[in-house]
Amino acid sequence: MSMIQKNKNAKWFIFAFLVLAAIYVLLPIVVVLMNSFKGRLFISTEPFRLPSTNPDNSTFVGLANYVTGITKIKFFKAFGYSLWITVASVAGILLVSSMLAWFITRVKNKFTSGVYYSLVFSMIVPFQMVMFTMSKMANLLHLDNPFGIILIYIGFGCGMSTFMFSGFIKSIPLSMEEAAMIDGATPPQIFFHVIVPMLKSTGITIAILEIMWVWNDYLLPYLTIGTDYKTIPIAIQYLRGGYGAVDMGAMMAMLVLAMLPVVIFYLSCQKYIIRGVLSGAVKG
Repeated sequence: MSMIQKNKNAKWFIFAFLVLAAIYVLLPIVVVLMNSFKGRLFISTEPFRLPSTNPDNSTFVGLANYVTGITKIKFFKAFGYSLWITVASVAGILLVSSMLAWFITRVKNKFTSGVYYSLVFSMIVPFQMVMFTMSKMANLLHLDNPFGIILIYIGFGCGMSTFMFSGFIKSIPLSMEEAAMIDGATPPQIFFHVIVPMLKSTGITIAILEIMWVWNDYLLPYLTIGTDYKTIPIAIQYLRGGYGAVDMGAMMAMLVLAMLPVVIFYLSCQKYIIRGVLSGAVKG
């Protein structure tokens, strides 16, 4: 077999593998979307069947599941809490971690090295190891509200984002900052006018990853703000009734609405992901 034929076979094998991987990832989403338009009884008995308007066996219920779910869980109120917590937390993570990354990259001493490696270490510590201590401290410090939880998210999110920002900042020539300093720029001006514009790709990549984490997070809000301020993941669980009864139709509909904002944001910014990851991995 010639080398050309081997390369062609390898490409077809990779293509087939990627198609199967895409089907494996997308199939659950398609199933949830289909079932969000079906009656609750048909979701259990015929989960993989397309919604049908056949008069003899109609499974299609239109937007009834969406209306029921929005009404039951007060979706728009939960959406407001989720939106506020996600936007504020991610904005805080981007600001704090980018400034911290610039500082520990440009100032070389034992303190900055200790901070950097502490943040890297925090990336491998499972949340379950600290969740009970964290929830107790959040209660003592009065962080168990939609404003206090933002500080907690910033703390948990700074590890990965600082690591990625640091990797990219190390590749920025120091001469650019020195030139700005000679022109009379102060450190804040150097950071916001020289460094920040070059962090766009990495920043968008980090923003996408952090938004998907904060928006979909269930455990941290449940442990800190509980049921007083229900985010979407917490609100959806209240579609489960007594004795294990679940309104599957409304739950599927709410899952679709919960996924929609993140999917839209991801699709609109996906071109920056690979670019940002590669730029953040230029130097370790």
